[in-house]
Amino acid sequence: MTPARPRPTRTRLARAVAWAASLLLAFALAPAAVFPTQAKADNPIVQHIYTADPAPLVHDGRIYLYTGHDEDNSTNYTMKEWRVWSTADMVNWTDHGSPLSVASFSWASANAWAGQVVSRNGKFYWYVPTTERATGRMAIGVAVSDSPTGPFRDALGHPLVANGEIDPTVFIDDDGQAYLYWGNPNLWYVRLNPDMISHSGSPAKIPLTTAGFGTRTGDPNRPTLFEEGPWVYKRGGLYYIVYAAKCCSEFIAYSTAPGPTGPWTYRGTIMPTQGASFTNHPGIVDFKGTSYFFYHNGALPGGSGYTRSVAVEKFSYEPDGTIPTINMTSTGAPQVGTLDPYIRQEAETIAWESGIETEPSSEGGMNVGYTENGDYIKVKGVAFGAGPSSFTARVASATGGGAIELRLGGPNGTVVGRCGVPNTGGWQTWTTVSCPVSGLTGTQDLYLRFAGGSGYLVNADWWRFTTGAATALPGRPGG
Repeated sequence: MTPARPRPTRTRLARAVAWAASLLLAFALAPAAVFPTQAKADNPIVQHIYTADPAPLVHDGRIYLYTGHDEDNSTNYTMKEWRVWSTADMVNWTDHGSPLSVASFSWASANAWAGQVVSRNGKFYWYVPTTERATGRMAIGVAVSDSPTGPFRDALGHPLVANGEIDPTVFIDDDGQAYLYWGNPNLWYVRLNPDMISHSGSPAKIPLTTAGFGTRTGDPNRPTLFEEGPWVYKRGGLYYIVYAAKCCSEFIAYSTAPGPTGPWTYRGTIMPTQGASFTNHPGIVDFKGTSYFFYHNGALPGGSGYTRSVAVEKFSYEPDGTIPTINMTSTGAPQVGTLDPYIRQEAETIAWESGIETEPSSEGGMNVGYTENGDYIKVKGVAFGAGPSSFTARVASATGGGAIELRLGGPNGTVVGRCGVPNTGGWQTWTTVSCPVSGLTGTQDLYLRFAGGSGYLVNADWWRFTTGAATALPGRPGG
């Protein structure tokens, strides 16, 4: 007998009730014409877990997004691991799981807080704040990997810097000099050596002047708006530092300078105080000719300042380099290009979902699991062209199985294919199933809806459409 599968921390009933309540409240407070439905929403970009503190990295035609993970029902920044996501089109995000956690650092005891990854010399360096076991204070560690998705390992066996302050960001200037910035309540920097895991000289404070960082009222100990979460970059010869301002609730502000260490000039607000989270955290990148602003809020059911979710907006700089005011939306950034259904796509590549969870797969990477009747995945902007004839998926089930229904127009829309999934003998015992499809042409949003009886139904690892006869594909390479 197959043992009962443990449920994820967040129960499906609680999620469904909370989500329904949030939709009812939204429609009660906002006209339908200006409030997108669930099917049209793309923010937050991850819905099956809470995410926070976004740090985007552009690499090899994709954005890799590094986040923290607020545990379900957290009431005080309960964060044990960091997570990685990636996209090529800004709307369909692949879950790469957690390649780094507090446990990765033997000297750390708790708190997987806001970090950032940078790439140099073919390696990826993840700078993170976590609590130092010996002192009980926050310290900055650095982990390294040969891949943007990990696995990452502690590069030093001890903190890189340790002064009780948080939120590291790293910037590599055009001359090759790298700088590490961090801080709350102060703002620190230190020059990193070319190895990216040691520094030259001692950390120094950046003067927090009102000219440089704006004026805060009501707190004699914090005369400027700078709070935490710095993000430093250079554009057109101008250096930018974007940061969370004036706790609490925070907004996002920025300052500019002619050099990487100043002198800084306060430029104003980017994102006003908005959303259900009293903190925010910025990340800005250019990708495929467009600028994107990442942030977090409390927009998911159960969301708060301790259960946050990462979102993204497209924006354009003014001709003089000014960043415009950016407001939170539920629509998010537009899709860049389309998704190719004729190459293998990971099941955990998702624009929107309802009910599913993800977990590590025995064949490598992650898989979609804990699916119940009616749960679904939306994949946006799928370029079917003249249309496929069959659909193939790598699946597993430890129960009576079920089916993956392929639908258009919504999770309850037109059925264009239905693949049955048998009991395979275990949740990580994989087989490949195929089924015919019809009526899939042009570029459309695809819904993979899980159907069957009660309880958990199907795990899904990857899928692919074909234009010829249905063909079984091998498992994940290296699995």
